Amino acid sequence: MIEIDRISPVVFNSTVVTTEKKDNWEVVKEYKNEGSGPYLVDLSHKPRFDLQDSDLAAKHPFGVAIPEIPGCSVLENGILVNRMNRTQVSIYNLNGSDNEDIVDDYGITDVTESTIFVALIGKDIFSICEKLSALDFKDPKMTVPFLYQGPFSHVPCQIVTINREDNTAGLVLTCSRGYGKDMIHSILSAGEEFGLKPAGEDRFTAWIKG
Repeated sequence: MIEIDRISPVVFNSTVVTTEKKDNWEVVKEYKNEGSGPYLVDLSHKPRFDLQDSDLAAKHPFGVAIPEIPGCSVLENGILVNRMNRTQVSIYNLNGSDNEDIVDDYGITDVTESTIFVALIGKDIFSICEKLSALDFKDPKMTVPFLYQGPFSHVPCQIVTINREDNTAGLVLTCSRGYGKDMIHSILSAGEEFGLKPAGEDRFTAWIKG
């Protein structure tokens, strides 16, 4: 059986230190001179799914109960489930493996290779986001994690705030793959004054584990 290499739409102009092959993705674990944060991390190899069903209450993707209210999210055991509307949810497998329990569902669409997926983590990320979107990713009325669907750098996106506490802040963002090059350029340009640097997956893994 021929295995096809899977290519991330995200490209950083940084020197790679270590990589790892995962499910035919070449995943960068660490870049040279990553600095002390904030960081922009490519997570495009992490499996992502769209689930549509008229009875979402009966669905438990990866064993996780779907939030009842649109805009609400839940993060359990590395699985991030985001309620989009009455009949639709997005699912991000931040563990990056063990998809067998979900892909056979008739309402599931695998959107991993049709979208980009990045994380912004560390200090000043919300100041960076303010330059690119009018959405309030620190909204005190919302309980983290929570989902926004709206423009980011003028591109329709899903953005999930996972932590809004200063130096440990973090969010993940996904949009159509075709916007990858321009989106990365916009984020890095907006973050230049704050010292934003590309970072490898190891930074995200350490951050998500707290």
